[in-house]
Amino acid sequence: MSTPAASRHARPALRPHLDWRARFATLCVIWGFSFLLIKVGTEGFAPFQVALGRVFFGAAVLAVALAVRRERLPRGARTWGHLAIAAFFLNALPFSLFAYAELTIPSSLAGICNATSPLWGMVLALAAFSEDRPTRRRVAGLGIGFLGVLTVLGAWQGFSGVDPTGTFLALLASLSYPVGWIYVRRTLAGSSHSHVALTCGQLLLATGQLLVFTAFFSTAPSSFSLWPTLSVVALGALGTGLAMMLQYGLVAEVGPTTAVMVTYFTPVIATAAGVAILGETLHWNTPVGAVIILAGAFLTQARPPAQTGSQPKRSPGNGPVASATAAASSSTSRC
Repeated sequence: MSTPAASRHARPALRPHLDWRARFATLCVIWGFSFLLIKVGTEGFAPFQVALGRVFFGAAVLAVALAVRRERLPRGARTWGHLAIAAFFLNALPFSLFAYAELTIPSSLAGICNATSPLWGMVLALAAFSEDRPTRRRVAGLGIGFLGVLTVLGAWQGFSGVDPTGTFLALLASLSYPVGWIYVRRTLAGSSHSHVALTCGQLLLATGQLLVFTAFFSTAPSSFSLWPTLSVVALGALGTGLAMMLQYGLVAEVGPTTAVMVTYFTPVIATAAGVAILGETLHWNTPVGAVIILAGAFLTQARPPAQTGSQPKRSPGNGPVASATAAASSSTSRC
């Protein structure tokens, strides 16, 4: 669940009460279960409604955080214009695509597809849309990662057993994140507003965007079933609002290199949750392909020693200390 950049001069966060390892584990679980929550949410609501509820409740959590911190929303037409584009690529579009994808594919497969975001980021880097310079190791990681994608899809047997449309939508959602991250880095990285204010503004704009899409492309739900409703609320409040607060805190305390490791646990938890709770079928090529994807993603994030002090790019979504760019870059937004 990905967000815009903030100033390096943002006010320092209060010292957390929980050890960073406990918060790291909590974030892994929250984002890992997000795909299960999407799946359950689509059982009672249209995909656009699931995405709308997600950004609405996420914005509500961050609005409360803003009030507690006694901060205001960002100002300036240019800032809000950039936030509108970020909201589309980092929230409205991928959240909707994942919801539509999970109408026809398992939540575990959606979680694995989400792990391809750094691979797409590498593709964009090769296409010269990013200032990052690809190395041989990172290019090798790209090839390995997409080999993992083919393994998950069972390419040797003609992609049988998976829905091509749903899988394509999930992969497209994963592509949307690095597009948004690159845009954010080039437009909002020097903002004087805090990451909480920018993120809240972004989610409010995403809420407005999805209100329009929902009004035109879906009908009002006839009922509010308990579990789908609770799933959408949890998806927004926990999987988007609280998760981003946890992610910023981790980046500030232990740095983006450690915080980015959440990416590698998320698909594992998503797969385990889908199989254990939803009873989804797991063939041998799915976990094997997931391991290959994660290995490739890890290699695409490798940087030469000379760059260790520079601002990292990684994923959702997902800079040092108070920079929300790093928090967005190290998240999967994921979901």
